[in-house]
Amino acid sequence: MRFALLATVAGTAMLTAGTAVAADDSIVTQRSETQVAQAAPAAAPAANDGLLEEIIVSGFRQSIQASLEQKRNATQIVEVITAEDIGKLPDNSIAESIARLPGLAAQRIDGRAQSISLRGLGPDFTTTLLNGREQVTTGNNRSVEFDQYPAEISSGVAVYKTSQSNVIGQGLAGTVDLKTIRPLDYKDRVLSVSARTEYVTNGKLNSDSDEYGYRISGTYIDRFANDTMGISIGVSHLNQPTQIKSARFWGDGNYPFVASGPNAVGVPAPGVFIVGGGEIRSNSQTLKRSGVVATWQWEASDNFTSTTDFYYSKFDDVQYQRGVELPLFWSAAQVVTNPLPTFDNGLVTAGTFTGVKGVGRSDIRTTKADLYSAGWNGEYNKDAWTVVADLGYSSADRKSSRFEAYFGTGRGGAPAGSAAAGVTDTIGFTSAPNDFGWQLTKRLNYADPNLMLLTDPGGWSGGSIGTLDQNGYLNTPTIDDELLSARLDVKREIESTAFSAISAGVNYTDRQKNYSQPEWYVVTTANVQNPTSQRSVAVPAASVLKPTDLSWIGLGDTLAFDPRELLANGIYSLVKCPRNNCKNDLAYEINEKVWTGFAKVDLDAMLGEVKLTGNIGAQYVHTDQSSTGPAIASNGTFRIRTDGSKYYNFLPSANLIFTMPNEDHKIRLAASRQMARARPDQLSALSTFSFNPAFANNTSIDFSPWSAGGDGNGNPKLKPWVADAVDATYEYYFADAGYFALNTYYKWLKTYIYNERQIMDFTGFDSGTVTPRLFQGYSNLPANGNGGDIYGFELALSVPFDLISESLDGFGLTSSFGYTKTSIQPNPNDPAQPIPGFSKYTSQATFYYDKDGFQARVSANHRSKFLAEVTGFGQSRALRMGKGETIYDAQVSYEFQEGSQLQGLTVMLQGYNLSNEPFIAYGRGDTRLVERFEDYGSRYLLGVSYKF
Repeated sequence: MRFALLATVAGTAMLTAGTAVAADDSIVTQRSETQVAQAAPAAAPAANDGLLEEIIVSGFRQSIQASLEQKRNATQIVEVITAEDIGKLPDNSIAESIARLPGLAAQRIDGRAQSISLRGLGPDFTTTLLNGREQVTTGNNRSVEFDQYPAEISSGVAVYKTSQSNVIGQGLAGTVDLKTIRPLDYKDRVLSVSARTEYVTNGKLNSDSDEYGYRISGTYIDRFANDTMGISIGVSHLNQPTQIKSARFWGDGNYPFVASGPNAVGVPAPGVFIVGGGEIRSNSQTLKRSGVVATWQWEASDNFTSTTDFYYSKFDDVQYQRGVELPLFWSAAQVVTNPLPTFDNGLVTAGTFTGVKGVGRSDIRTTKADLYSAGWNGEYNKDAWTVVADLGYSSADRKSSRFEAYFGTGRGGAPAGSAAAGVTDTIGFTSAPNDFGWQLTKRLNYADPNLMLLTDPGGWSGGSIGTLDQNGYLNTPTIDDELLSARLDVKREIESTAFSAISAGVNYTDRQKNYSQPEWYVVTTANVQNPTSQRSVAVPAASVLKPTDLSWIGLGDTLAFDPRELLANGIYSLVKCPRNNCKNDLAYEINEKVWTGFAKVDLDAMLGEVKLTGNIGAQYVHTDQSSTGPAIASNGTFRIRTDGSKYYNFLPSANLIFTMPNEDHKIRLAASRQMARARPDQLSALSTFSFNPAFANNTSIDFSPWSAGGDGNGNPKLKPWVADAVDATYEYYFADAGYFALNTYYKWLKTYIYNERQIMDFTGFDSGTVTPRLFQGYSNLPANGNGGDIYGFELALSVPFDLISESLDGFGLTSSFGYTKTSIQPNPNDPAQPIPGFSKYTSQATFYYDKDGFQARVSANHRSKFLAEVTGFGQSRALRMGKGETIYDAQVSYEFQEGSQLQGLTVMLQGYNLSNEPFIAYGRGDTRLVERFEDYGSRYLLGVSYKF
C-alpha cells in the first residue's frame, strides 16, 4: 500500500512541479492519431448514447491514452481498460487488469485472480456484462469467474461506477462490461497470432502434474462487400499449471481455548489458545481452457447496421490434493506436559501431541464448464430518430466433482491399541505465522504403502452405513444457468438549449438456474463383500505413485494414488450418502422473469462559461421470482415445494458533468438508487425442518410443532439489496496519457441480507399422519435487514515523465489509492458486520517505459485485510478473514519496428507474484491464529506474437 500511495503522492508532486510545462496549450491539447471508430455496443440505445467507443491502439502508453480518452468522454463515472494491441490486454488475465483500476481489488482463488471487489463491496454486489448484455455464472453467486473469459480475445473492459438508466443489469457496487472486437472499426485486414510458455516456481508438487504450461491465440479481422460487411474471429487455448502448498487449520481461526486451572498443567491465567488440528496438502492443478469469439457486422444501408456476436468457452480444471489431516487438540491426542509447551501472549506457540491418528488424503477435484453467449443487435437511424433492437442468450453448464480418498494405519472405530486400530503418531508443532502458520515434526512415514492402508482412520462413518467403513467421499455438484433477453430502444435527438436527446426503452430477461449435488460415501469393495473382516486394505502396488512432498512444513513425503483409478478397477465402491439432506439431489431451481422499462434525457446546456452535459433518467424494474426445492424432514422424508415473490423497484439516476472553460478540467456529480439481487443459494427453496407431533395441538407460535433452519436453507421471498448513492469527482486531463482524479462516494444501504429467526409458513410441508392446528413456526433464514453506510474516496494519477523532462521520454507512472469505510448493522442492537470482499485500503502503482518498440513495466497491487470467500466442506461457500497482501508483477517486451525484416514480431517476458505473496486467513484478529496459508509461488511467461 505504501508503494502505491507514495507513488501517487510523488507523482502529484512531480505534476505540480511541471505545471508550467503542462500549461502550454501545445502540450495539453495534443492527441495521438489513434483511430477512433464508433462501436455499436450490444444492447445500447444508440451508437453515440454515451457508452464507450472502440479505440484501436498499439503499445502500453497508447493503451493508457485511449482509456483516458474514453473516460473523459463518458457520460458516467467509469474506469476503462483498452487492449494494447489485437488480442493483448495489459495483463495476463482480465481480472488482473481490472484489479489495477482505482477502487478495485481481486481475490486469488487457487492462485488465479478470479473475483473482483469494487469500492469495498464483494463480488455479490457487482454484475458483469458482455457487450452490454447480462451474463450467467457458473457458481452459486451472481459474480462472474473472470478466469473463464480469455484475455486474449477481449478488446477492453469498462467498469461503470455510477448508474445510468439505459444500462441493464447494473450492480449495487458497479458494473463490469467486457468488450469484444467490432470488425468494421478496422480499416485493414488483421491477422495476428501469439504463443507463450509458462513456468511455476513451486515445481511439481505431485508427480502426475506439470510445472510448465502454454497458451496460444489467434485473431482474424477483415472487411468485405465494399466494406459494408466485417467479420472477426478470435480463438485461444490455455494449458496452465498451478502448484499450491496449502495448510488449513481447524476452527475457522477460532482455535480451541484451554482455561487455566488445576487440570491445565502450567497454563497461565486466564488461559491459552492451542491449535486444534489441520490439513496439510500439496495441490497440483492443471487448467485447460479454450475460447472462441466471433462477430459479424453488416451495414445493410446508410440507415441500418446489424451486429451478430458469439462467444464460447470450454473450461476443464483438474486438481490433485494430497497430504495428511492431523486431528490434534480436537481429538483423543494428548499434549505432552513434560517438558511444558511454550506459551506466548495467550497462545501455545510450541509443543508436542502424542496419540495422533493421522488421516492420509489423496483427493482429486475436477471442474468442467461450458459457457455460451450469443446476441444480435440491429440499429436503424433516420433523421433524428434511432431505433435499436437487441436479442441475447447466455448459458452455462458446469459439472464438478470432489473425490476424497482416505488412508492411515488402521480404523478409527477399532479398539484403541488393537492391530486393527493401527499405530499413532507423535506430532511436534511450532508457531510460524509467515511460514505456513505452523512448522511440524512427525515420526511415522506417511509414504509407506505397507503401513498406510485404505481405511477409515477417523471413524467418520460412525455406523451410518452399517458395518461398512467410510473410506472416502464423493460429491458431483452441477449447475445449469440459462438467460434469454430482448430489448427495444427508441431515441430522439432534439434541438434545445438544455437537452440534446430523449430516449426510452424496455428490456425483458428470463433466467433459470438449477443446482444439484449428488453425494456418495466411498467404501472398499472388499468391505462390501466381507463386512465383518475386510475393513482395511492395501493400495494396489500398481496404483502407487511417486510420493507427494510435504517437507515444506516438516512432514516429509506422503502416499499418492489416483482414487478414480481405484474406483474404475473395482477397489472402491460407492454407497449413496445416508444423511437426511442427501435424500434428494436437487438443491434448488431458481426462475426469474424481469421487465425493465427506462427513460433518459441527455443534457447539453451552458451555465455561463461552464458546459453541462450528462443525463437524468430512471428504471422501473418488475421482478417475478420463484424457487423450487426439497423440504426435508428430520426423519429423511421430503416433498418438493415452490415458493416465490413479485415486487418492483424504482431506480432513478442522474449523471451531471460540468466541463470548465479549460476543457481539461471536469467535475462530475452523480446520484442514483441502486440494487443487487440476492445470491441464488439465498433464494433457494431448499429447507430442512422438523415436526414434533407432541405439539400438534398447540396454537402458540412459541410452542409450535414446526421449526426449520440450518446451513443451505434459503428464502424464495427475499428481495434485493438496495442503496442510495452519491458521487462527486474532479478530473484533470493534462496530457495525452496524463490525468489526475479525486472521486468521493457515499452509499446508504437501505436493506441488507443476513440470517434471522423469523416466522415461516409450513403449509404443504410433510407432517406424516398428524394434522397440526398451527402451520407456522420459527426458522433461521436469510432476511432483508436495515443495512448501513459505505463511503470513501479514490485518488488516481497517470503521469508521462516527458512532461518533467524530455530526457525521460517513454517513462511514466499510473497509480491509485482507495479508502473505504463501512458500517453494516442489520439489526439496531447488533454490532457492525464485515462485508465479504471489503478492504479498507486498496492501492496500485505501475512504473513503465514505452518507446521505439521497447516496453517494460513493474506493478504493485495492494489490498488491506478482507473477508475472503473460500471453498468450505462439500464445496460450500465459506467466509474467512484474509490478511492484507501486496502482489508484484513485471513485464518486458520488444516489438520489431518498421524496416526490420522481423517487423510485426514481438518478444515478451512476464513475471507474476514475483515476491511469492501467499494467501493467509486468520481468526480473532490475531494473525498468529492462521486458518489458511496458501503458497502459490511465482509464475513466468515467455512468448512471441506476430501481426501479419
